[in-house]
Formats: sequence, structure tokens, C-alpha cells
Amino acid sequence: MNLAVDSAPMAENGLIPNLMDHLEAGVTLAEELTTKAKANVLAAVVGDNGKIDAAKFDQAQHEGHGLSWFATYSESLKQLQDYAVRMKEEDRLGELETLIVQIGFGEYLTQMLGGIPMSQTEIVRPLDLGLSSEDLAGFDNPSVQLLMRQGNNPTARKSVIELMMKTEGSATFGDTGLDETYEAMRDEMRRFAEAEVVPHAHEWHLANEYVPMEILDKMAELGVFGLTIPEEFGGLGLGKESMVVVSEELSRGYIGVGSLGTRSEIAAELILCGGTQEQKEHWLPKISAGEILPTAVFTEPNTGSDLASLKTRGTLEGENYVVTGQKTWITHPVRADLMTLLVRTKPDEKGYRGLSMLLAEKQRGSDEDPFPTPGMDGGEIEVLGYRGMKEYEISFDGFEVPKENLLGSEEGQGFKQLMETFEAARIQTAARAIGVAQCALELGLRYADDRIQFGQSIVNFPRVYNKLVMMAVEIMIARQLTYFSARQKDEEKRCDVEAGMAKLLGARVAWSSADNALQIHGGNGFALEYPVSRVLCDARILNIFEGAAEIQAQVIARRILTS
Repeated sequence: MNLAVDSAPMAENGLIPNLMDHLEAGVTLAEELTTKAKANVLAAVVGDNGKIDAAKFDQAQHEGHGLSWFATYSESLKQLQDYAVRMKEEDRLGELETLIVQIGFGEYLTQMLGGIPMSQTEIVRPLDLGLSSEDLAGFDNPSVQLLMRQGNNPTARKSVIELMMKTEGSATFGDTGLDETYEAMRDEMRRFAEAEVVPHAHEWHLANEYVPMEILDKMAELGVFGLTIPEEFGGLGLGKESMVVVSEELSRGYIGVGSLGTRSEIAAELILCGGTQEQKEHWLPKISAGEILPTAVFTEPNTGSDLASLKTRGTLEGENYVVTGQKTWITHPVRADLMTLLVRTKPDEKGYRGLSMLLAEKQRGSDEDPFPTPGMDGGEIEVLGYRGMKEYEISFDGFEVPKENLLGSEEGQGFKQLMETFEAARIQTAARAIGVAQCALELGLRYADDRIQFGQSIVNFPRVYNKLVMMAVEIMIARQLTYFSARQKDEEKRCDVEAGMAKLLGARVAWSSADNALQIHGGNGFALEYPVSRVLCDARILNIFEGAAEIQAQVIARRILTS
């Protein structure tokens, strides 16, 4: 393989001439590598019966998860190219957008050859996936070599930071590619967050206080809780793309606020997909109006992502299900009015088949009396970040739920109903990750501009602005992948893989952005008084909830290998 290609002439701003002519070669190579890697991994995990052997698959986690990351990079480059093409057709592909696309292609192709970071210490390389030198011959393509050698060049990065400094304070760095309606929605949410959230978020975090109810009331007035609920049930009837924009901007202000909408999104999706007509008519208008606040009650102390081993029981006694068991990592349960409660109603049915979803009403509590409803009790789990809603473990002992509140009025459908919400939940989580990453980028850029060392702003030093530039580039890549997933969902196409990829990449981008923003702050970043310390803590959870990064990669790999 020859990577010592002569450099082609570049523009003064570091742009590769006729960049658009070279992108297709990069996308094609990424797809070909993923296809070959899939064949190699599949051969390693298939049993004698021609199906994936679970034991072999577990032992090949590094390879399987590495395949997920290769596929994620491949899809990311495809969506980045599609973004560039659309923007060019609409005459919106400016200098900043072009440079971001160029750097993104150069960096991701180079990582596919040299190694993709699955975490700080786990790198997946072509050799791990059984790719031979012949398989890698596509890197000799002149366009691919040009992108790798000159895509992420120092002049281009310098040009990007200069353009970012000129547009500091704008909603995003680079045109997102969304239409005017969505950008108007972004502006409205940004104004709300800047006025009502940002000035107080760090105080709420440090004091571990709830987001005030007045904020929730204003969110309800803005339609946040009913964005995707059909108009016939009191919602705005918008698509998941609107949810992404709103979640992104609210999370940019404070993830605790951005995540409040998630509670309603999950509950509404469950009821829309699995509820009876009566349940939809009863619950959805109240959720949309913010009249009731839902919370998701799924996880148990010893189950985590292994929902098949869930033990909390719901036993039908007369007209009520009587719930007994333990739940943990329940977000915002004290102030919630409605729990979507996953229980085992068929104890003789092993695995997923015995699970059912209950729409369980409860009284709102307080810090002094968290759970006044008979049959439930619990304690707070103190956490590093992701505050503003509070996490709890909950014990149920004789807690009653009317049998008409069985979601869909049929037992044994709980896991299926939950699976129907996972696409939307992961898209929404990816959006929150983008918002957190954007916040980190803005904090880092502002501090770098203000901080004077050795007679100049530290933003002028390459090791500082290189971090900021790569934040902007990867945020744009994660955005395009997330927007694509949302559009697929809105078009009623299966998008579990794409949604999983968006969540997987978005969470990594949020963490790296927060970590680098704190590094730019130096010692001040380690001080609790600086908001970047909060953002670092908030970013860390994104690689854990809604499917930890390892589980997410496992799910993506299995879907790829069986498709």
C-alpha cells in the first residue's frame, strides 16, 4: 500500500480542489471494508448449524464490536457525503461546511486504516477484523489517498477555527442542513434555554436540585411534551426530526432539562404503539399538556440490560395487579404521576414472554416524602451528573394497579412493546449527546478566546484549536447520522441499526468533547465553579444509559451479521 502520494495543490484555506469529486471513493471504500469485515466476523461466530453461536459470539466481542464501529464510520461518511451533496444543490455549502466535510472524511478514513477508538484503551484495527493487505488495496485509490493525506491538514484546521471565531454565538458551527421550519424551532428553543435554563443550570447541578416546576410549565407551553403526539390526542403531530432538534437545544442548555422531554416521549411512544384506543384517549392528551409527568420503571438491580431475567412480579388479584419487587436507576420518579412499569405477570413463562407493561398511577412526592403512594418506597441514588431529576431505587410491596391499566389489555406483550420504543429512544439520546457536545464546544471556545497566556489568547495555539475543530467536525458528523435516523423513523422505515449507530457515536463525541473542553480550561476546569465540570459529569452517562456502549455495539453487530 502506497500512502506516500504527492500532495495535490491546495487552496490558501487548506481546501482540496474539487473536493466533491473525491468523496464517493471514500464512501465506497468504507462500505467495501465493512462488507469484507462482516464476512470475516461471521465466519468466526457461526456454529455447525449455520447460525450464530452465542458462545463464539461472546468470545469474539472485540471483533464483533469492532465491526459495529466500522459500520458506524461507513454510515457516517455516507451521511456526511449526502449532506454535502444536498447543501451544494441548495447553494448552502459554504467554506466552513466544506472544510468540516473534508476534515471529517480525512480523519475517519485514516482511522479506518490505522485504528478506530472504541474507548480510550480499545482500538479496533483492520487486522482484528481479518482484513488482509489485499482487502486494504482500496486505500491506494488516488481520491482516498488525497482525502487521507490532505483532508485533515493544519491549514484547513486553522481556517475552521478562524471561521468559528467569526460565528461564535450562532446556533451551530456550520449549516446543519435542516429546513427553515426546524431551524426556527431550534432558535425558539435556544432562546428559551438561554433565558430560562443556562443562567441557573450550574446552580441546580451543584445543589442537586430539581429543575423547577416553572420550567416544566414553560416547556409544556412550548409544546415540548407533545411534539410527536398526534394532533387528535392533543399533540403537535410532528416527526422525530423535530424531537431531535428540541432535545439537542434543551440539552445544550442543561441535559436535565433536555431529558425531561424524554420521559414523556417514552411513555407516549409506548401508549401509541401498544395501547388500546381508550388508553390513548385517556393518557396522551394529559402527557402532551404536561398535566401528568411520566417516568420509565424498567431496570432492576441485577438485570441491567438483561431484561429477560427481570423478576418484579405483577400478580392479578381480582380487579388489580399487585406489584412486588425492586427497581433501580429510575429517573424523576418522585415528581412523576405515571409509571410505565415493566413486570412479570406470567411467572411460569421464562424470558421475555412473561413480561407485561403497566400504566401505573402514583401520587407526586417530595424530598421529605418521596413516595406517599401505598405499596412503594425508595431511596435516592446520588450521582456525579445528570442531575435535575434525581435517580431512585424503588421497592414495591403490595402496590396496586387497576387491571384496565395493563398496556394493550394483553399480558405477555411488555418486551415487544418496549422494543418498539427503542429506535426513538436511541435517536433521542443521540440528540441529547449532540446538545451536550455542543455545550462543551461553546464553553471550550469561549474560555480559549478569553484566556491569555504568553501574551495571546490560547485559542491561537494549535493544540488548543485542533481540539475545538475536531469537536465541531465530529458534532456535525453525529448530527447528520442522527438526523438521518430520525428521517428514517418518520418515513416508517426500520432504523434500529442507524439509531444505534447515532447513539453509539454521539455518546463518544459528547464525552470526548467534554473531556477536551475541560482540558482547555486547565486547572480551572477541575474547579466545581466552572460549568465545564458539570458538562463532563453529564457527558459520562451518555455512554451508559439507553444501552451501554458495549451493549449497543453488540446489538448493532448482531443485526448486521443476521441481515
